[in-house]
Amino acid sequence: MDPDPRGGDRLLAAREALAAAESAASASGLRPAAPEQSEPDPHAIARKIVLRQLAMGPRTRRQLEDRLRDRGCEPQVAARVLDRMGEVGLVDDEAYAEMFVRSKQETKGLAAGALRHELRAKGLSDEVVDAALEEIDPEHEKEQARALVARRLRTMRGLDRDVQTRRLAAFLARKGYGPGVAYQVVREALDELPEHLRD
Repeated sequence: MDPDPRGGDRLLAAREALAAAESAASASGLRPAAPEQSEPDPHAIARKIVLRQLAMGPRTRRQLEDRLRDRGCEPQVAARVLDRMGEVGLVDDEAYAEMFVRSKQETKGLAAGALRHELRAKGLSDEVVDAALEEIDPEHEKEQARALVARRLRTMRGLDRDVQTRRLAAFLARKGYGPGVAYQVVREALDELPEHLRD
């Protein structure tokens, strides 16, 4: 599940800001009140869809656009509603990317390579992805790799060193670590094992 760093308070505050802004616009004549009509307001429907999605957790603009398109929302309506949500802070791709990177590093131990792939899959631009990933400290990433290898090694005692090396390197590759870091960390970990000291 994607991270939800600020929970319901942020969502509630943004909803209130959105409602207040729309109410003020309507009262000032900038936004005329909708006439009595049998047809539902497409903007209101789009807002409900977006707010329902955000209540389940943060979403990127692209994810919300896709959801609105799937529900038959017109592109112009979707753009207008999402622009408004962005103005009140409910849709913020930069903040989403930063939260996602922190969360996945802490919970999954993902490296920059895997994080880049996942962020792009969520529809974030290269510019936003690059900005989020530039905060990653290479030394911290290496420490994460060491911790992952140490945990995985507990299940691989007694195996041949070559087998351990292949499996651990493949494991780190799936987490997004490059071959240089992966093999260095694996070699260091295996060199410290008593079973390999006599080699």
